[in-house]
Amino acid sequence: MLPFQRQRRGAGAMAAGGALRGLLRRRLSVYHASGLISRPLSAQPEKEGAPHSYETLKVEQVRDNVLHVELNRPEKRNAMNIAFWREMVECFNKIAQDSECHAVVISGAGKMFTSGIDLMELGSTFIRMEGDDTARKAWNIRKKIRDFQETFNVLEKCPKPVIAAIHGACIGGGMNLITACDIRYCTQDTWFQVKEVDIGLAADVGVLQRLPHVIGNRSLVNELAFTARKLMAPEAESSGLVSRVFQDKETMMQSAFDLAVEIASKSPVAVQGTKVNLVYSRDHSVPDALKYMASWNMSMLQTDDILKSAQAVMEKKTPKEVVYSKL
Repeated sequence: MLPFQRQRRGAGAMAAGGALRGLLRRRLSVYHASGLISRPLSAQPEKEGAPHSYETLKVEQVRDNVLHVELNRPEKRNAMNIAFWREMVECFNKIAQDSECHAVVISGAGKMFTSGIDLMELGSTFIRMEGDDTARKAWNIRKKIRDFQETFNVLEKCPKPVIAAIHGACIGGGMNLITACDIRYCTQDTWFQVKEVDIGLAADVGVLQRLPHVIGNRSLVNELAFTARKLMAPEAESSGLVSRVFQDKETMMQSAFDLAVEIASKSPVAVQGTKVNLVYSRDHSVPDALKYMASWNMSMLQTDDILKSAQAVMEKKTPKEVVYSKL
């Protein structure tokens, strides 16, 4: 036990505790400035700009506890350049730690959701890959692919539910992105395309692994992946790729934000625990997933949120009227 922990409660202990907190704040400010610690989105820096300022993404709070992440290269049809792959990881790692955020909506600026990878930038990255021989070059290519895979893995790892609101075209890398999201909406003019075979490669950042779980039709998955044909909005809805189709983007965005607000009104312990266990269950057997669930809830069932929710039911209140603590 540290010396200040053995002090009796009183003015002396409070002064010592205040001095320690001041020292920690000064130390932490140095670590923040050096980049050793990243701030959550909800923590506003004192002198720097907004911590969610990016080249390729626009992040804003649109409702209470709801963030909107917008792919923001409309002049390039939201093509995924090198900065995008890095910034998505940084952005969603911050969101994962942001106690003020309970749900996220991700969309695209301009005429379409995304045209996929920026071939000019990404192609040159692999062509110029360093390595003294084939094995070393291959080792470095594998590492780079794993880094790119993390760009969409962070959507799945983020405990906050992520709603994809898709309009226009969703091509190539866009399919890898949306299949890592939890819920997908689209407009009636949207079309989807697993494009990679048309540029001479097998998709390697998630769509081949996630799409079979999303739509549950292996034949259709194979058809889309082998041919790169377009999947139009009605078929996307009937196959289960999206849960709703809207007449236009404005209506879709309004509905996506309303859905996010509905989710954000629930207990964050319940919602985030549900997401974690849904993802785990997808990748494990039923017996293993049940064991994981039991281990998870042996602590989570002790939350005060259950009592608050039960009291709200007895008082005939809606979930939105219950005030839950931050998580």
